[in-house]
Amino acid sequence: MILSRLTARLARKRPARGMHVCFVGSGPGDAELLTLKAIRALENAQVVIHDRLVSDEILALAPQARMVDVGKTGFGPSVSQDQINALIVEHARTGARVVRLKGGDPTVFGRLDE
Repeated sequence: MILSRLTARLARKRPARGMHVCFVGSGPGDAELLTLKAIRALENAQVVIHDRLVSDEILALAPQARMVDVGKTGFGPSVSQDQINALIVEHARTGARVVRLKGGDPTVFGRLDE
């Protein structure tokens, strides 16, 4: 529900043609297990908003991108989901190719249905 509201807000603020957001899952953490589409998204990303569970090996696939760590730690400081969503929107509005890189499966752990 949150994602659909964000998408609607984005569409009102800027034409959809200029925005690109891709949700990528790092799976079990081995870069060799990523899909080709995931690798291409990382290679073309300008901004990567990632979790702490993503391996350095996978982050290295996007050396040109600005890295934004939004990882959460138990009982430590964390970035709320609303803040993460706002970051995605903020960078997408600039026309940057944004990758939201999640540990594991982004549809299960990435709150895509919210």
